[in-house]
Amino acid sequence: MHKKEITISKGWVAQHVGIVFDQQYYFDPMHRHKLDLQAQDAVEGHFPGMQVFFSESNLGRYQFYNPAQVLVGGIQPNMILGMLLGAEFLPAPAHDADISPMPWQGRSPDELPDPAALMEHEVIQLFSRQIEQVNDSGEMVAVPPLFWDSSGRAAIHGVLTTAQKLCGEDVFMDLLVEPERAVQLLNWIADGFVAMLRHFSPSQPGGLEMLHIGECSACMVDPAMFAGQIVPVLNRICDELDCEMRMHSCGPSDHLLEPFKQMPRLTSLDLGGETSVARVREIFGAGLHVSIAPPVSLLTSNDTVPLREWMAGVREANDGGNLTFLLHIEAEYPMAIVETFAQEAQR
Repeated sequence: MHKKEITISKGWVAQHVGIVFDQQYYFDPMHRHKLDLQAQDAVEGHFPGMQVFFSESNLGRYQFYNPAQVLVGGIQPNMILGMLLGAEFLPAPAHDADISPMPWQGRSPDELPDPAALMEHEVIQLFSRQIEQVNDSGEMVAVPPLFWDSSGRAAIHGVLTTAQKLCGEDVFMDLLVEPERAVQLLNWIADGFVAMLRHFSPSQPGGLEMLHIGECSACMVDPAMFAGQIVPVLNRICDELDCEMRMHSCGPSDHLLEPFKQMPRLTSLDLGGETSVARVREIFGAGLHVSIAPPVSLLTSNDTVPLREWMAGVREANDGGNLTFLLHIEAEYPMAIVETFAQEAQR
């Protein structure tokens, strides 16, 4: 069986709706809520019947959307952690935000602060007060940081991906020549995310049920390094939080599928279109939920035939397994491509 999930980017909303994603958007929840409702209304009018959700790519889901939900601290996870280490938040009026680059580059893991103490940081305390204010209104429901809808699924970046954000490409050299130093940093990142999730999860109705881990940098290391140095840290995060794992790897990931089998709490894989679904089914069988997005080259084309062929190939390779086709609409994608994706995903 297969389903579809479609989200849409800030770039599209900025271009077609005219919303500006400034500092206030990210740090004033009620202001954000007003703009998010405006964006969602415009999106549903532009894509009638497609169930398109204005949310971060692969994270928020339309079926869990509630117009009364207010995102508090809706900022990418590794950016929040970077801000706790002193990075500057950098909004972009028509695109995703960022932080000042590599706030921990060249510094020793021995200097890292106690993750539990970081919950007293002014950013965390601001979001905590805002959650209380939204919930006290009696009309709105706060969705706390690291959550993107009312489903109980939170999201973090993987420890390798976050290390690259905090320290740059130095982390890859450290994994080769100073693995103990690198793993010390990876474990601190894990502790930081665990501390944040323990702090914010009680504010999410139903608590934390599943953790999406966006290990976007995973495709840049070999299977032995991923299995030996990354997998144990990711497993520890989900063990400490007692939750299921959804693993995201956006690059070609065939070489990581065997290491993924070493994750006992894994119940879902979220993959880029270059990864072989046939290989996934060969290793994991039909029961594991797989979500997959088409290659960007197919989505920016004016020719719909390659996209149809790719989706047909995925359906065949999936062989009846539990599958979701994903699309995150960017401003550059032709409408014919979006419509073709929606049609083919329903076949």
